[in-house]
Amino acid sequence: MAPNPTSGWIQLQDRFYRKVEVYSLLWKQIELSKFIIAGAQYGGPIAMIRDDKKVLLLQNQQPIKPIIYIYSSAGKLLQQIQWDKGRIVAMGWTEQEQLVVAMEEGTIRMYNLDGEYTQFTLGKEAKEHGVTDCQIWGNGLVAMTGNYQLISVTNFEEPRPKQLADPGISEPPHCWTVILPQYTLSRHVEVLIATAATIIVVDGQDAVDQRLQGPFTKMAVSPNGKFLALFTSEGKLWVVSTDFQKNLSEFATKSGIPPQQLAWCGTDSVVLYWELSTSKIVLMIGPFGDWIKLSYDDAIYLIPEIDGVRVITADKCEFLQKVPSPTEEIFAIGSTSASAMLYDALDHFERKSPKADDNIRGIRAELGDAVDNCIEAAGHEFSEHYQRLLLKAAAFGKCFLDSYNAEQFVNMAQNLRVMNAVRYYDIGIPITYAQYQRLTPESLIDRLINRNHHLLAMRIASYLKIRTDRILIHWACAKIKASTEDEETICRAIVDKLSLNASLSYAEIAKTAYKAGQPRLATRLLDYEPRAADQVPLLISMQEDELSLVKAIESGDTDLVYLVIFHLKRKLPLGEFFRLVNNKPLACNLLQVYCKEQDRELLKDFYYQDDRRIESANLSLEESFGETDIVERISKLRIALKLYQDDRNHTFEAKMVEDSIKVLQLQTQLEKDLKESFVGLSISQTIHKCIILGQSSKAAKIKTDFKVTEKRFWWIKLQGLVETRDWEELEKFAKSKKSPIGYEPFVQECIKMRQFQEASKYIMKCEPAARPMLFVKIGAFREAAEQAFTNKDMATLREVRAKCPNSVVGQEVDNLIIQLDTK
Repeated sequence: MAPNPTSGWIQLQDRFYRKVEVYSLLWKQIELSKFIIAGAQYGGPIAMIRDDKKVLLLQNQQPIKPIIYIYSSAGKLLQQIQWDKGRIVAMGWTEQEQLVVAMEEGTIRMYNLDGEYTQFTLGKEAKEHGVTDCQIWGNGLVAMTGNYQLISVTNFEEPRPKQLADPGISEPPHCWTVILPQYTLSRHVEVLIATAATIIVVDGQDAVDQRLQGPFTKMAVSPNGKFLALFTSEGKLWVVSTDFQKNLSEFATKSGIPPQQLAWCGTDSVVLYWELSTSKIVLMIGPFGDWIKLSYDDAIYLIPEIDGVRVITADKCEFLQKVPSPTEEIFAIGSTSASAMLYDALDHFERKSPKADDNIRGIRAELGDAVDNCIEAAGHEFSEHYQRLLLKAAAFGKCFLDSYNAEQFVNMAQNLRVMNAVRYYDIGIPITYAQYQRLTPESLIDRLINRNHHLLAMRIASYLKIRTDRILIHWACAKIKASTEDEETICRAIVDKLSLNASLSYAEIAKTAYKAGQPRLATRLLDYEPRAADQVPLLISMQEDELSLVKAIESGDTDLVYLVIFHLKRKLPLGEFFRLVNNKPLACNLLQVYCKEQDRELLKDFYYQDDRRIESANLSLEESFGETDIVERISKLRIALKLYQDDRNHTFEAKMVEDSIKVLQLQTQLEKDLKESFVGLSISQTIHKCIILGQSSKAAKIKTDFKVTEKRFWWIKLQGLVETRDWEELEKFAKSKKSPIGYEPFVQECIKMRQFQEASKYIMKCEPAARPMLFVKIGAFREAAEQAFTNKDMATLREVRAKCPNSVVGQEVDNLIIQLDTK
């Protein structure tokens, strides 16, 4: 028989509270008063360590060295942590169920449920003056130092200690607490410090005296951050708003001794706990001054929750909360609400009583709300018996509704199945429906994973259609840490389990294997990693240099290849670095592209060690072009020359470089002799400039030394003499010997300078066929016509006539045309 649902109810004014026994604890012989205790919210674990300030009689087989024990809410031992550091001033839990341990010297350690930890320090101030106390919440903490300064950390994932404003106190406060950032107007943490007869509110910028009449020996902020419960030295409980603008209630406890704990039971009432020598008393005070007194034989510990308070005794875990409204409507004695009538109708129906029909008829207009209430009340029940009855009543009521959306019913059935599974004593998470809604199923699954309940986590995730990737990854990591099997067996087991999920990342699993001292297993697991961006960095950290480069190349991601190349360059000697890169074409190409832009010395070393003579020669040749210093340019050209000469297939390049060196040397000498700029000119330009400067002998020598052809030399000298208008020298040059380029260029160059008289000197040396039109160009139409007549070229003669103006010369040309035509 299930107990009466109202058997644990207690009435405070017009409200009901209930105390539900959740577990009989599995631990034995624990005297809670001798321990520092920290309980996690949402039915989370309980951490405790012996309080070194209190005398504890050692029992048989009890360790002398301090140990942090972590239990589930059912009293099952989850972890033992051998404490090897300094004195602990406070413990607390993060939202991810990591145990935060604050030490006197200013170090903060964060343990997971496997006993692994990370740590950080609170800075120089905390180290110099020590930490005397610490307030810890889900995502941060505030520490008080020995000189009464406050240091806050508001994000455990990236801990950055920040000193708050100076509170201006010089003696230990009576008590202090924090208002979380999400509940303050500034969205920054605020600290409430009870000192002397007042309370000081401290944030990052300022410390404000609230000018209250105290002193206050205990205080607690409500779960929603709106209310503050204060216990005065006169034994009064005073509840005010956290902005100190509203006085909500006062209650005289008649106790001059401050309570051991002051905690909120949801947001409706305040629970005070005194640990007296004769008895252990819990006083729960409601909003209208009504109260309930509970007594315990042994010490207890209160863990505030968003909808109640968990009471941990020496042998039980109880939950004290306000009775949820839907539950009260159904089960309150004498209730005539629609949901109570529906619940009663089910009982009559099962007993085949006609009164069931009367009940349904009586609440017909409110039946939909009654069904909803029964469904919600089922969610708030710990007893599976009453869960089923309430859902059954809701299902019974649905039958009489024409249209009802069953989504809420289905969701509640799912939620209850999940909550019942995690409440099982072996799991030990006594989560309520309100907590489950706030926590979310994903976070609950994370908590199961952290406790290594992977099978249950998988089943819940599959049931709720939530991705299972992180569960499988955590399972694989846990298996690697705990397994004593050989690497081949472990790898096969993990791959077989994870193979159905093709997109799952193996990087974190491989990282765990590497940290566990199994690098070969880590390397094998990484072969299954589908994302190179996750695979390669981990291989780098594992010192798998060549494999990381190979995987980066296989990915085709040039950025990833560069990442590995730069890492290897920093880490390895040059020879080893080049050896790894050398036989990998993509890596070689990328290295060369980078070096050409950023590090040419490295490129030289790369070519040298690989005996790439031609590439080295090309690089030296390219560098020579950028040199402004002639000596350096020649030096680089000589390096290139030697490298080209060592390869029979590059004799042409060698000859060209050798000639370039000779040209530079010649031009350097010419600059010294003639005080003119020559460097950078071609051979043709150099000869041309010598001719312009009147250095014909030097030009001739250059022609001989560099085997410049006669045709090319005549063209250069012709242009140079014309440019300087040295007509006398030009005429001598033309008569020096037969021109290899003919004499038409002489005519053309003179015409360009509009020196028609000089041009006429060379026309008769040209080919007969070209003479007429050359005479036309200088305006000698009579001579042009005569040459065409001599050549008996009627077409050319007519062309001359067409260009000739109508004059005496034109008549002469006409006569020549008539004469030629009659022949």
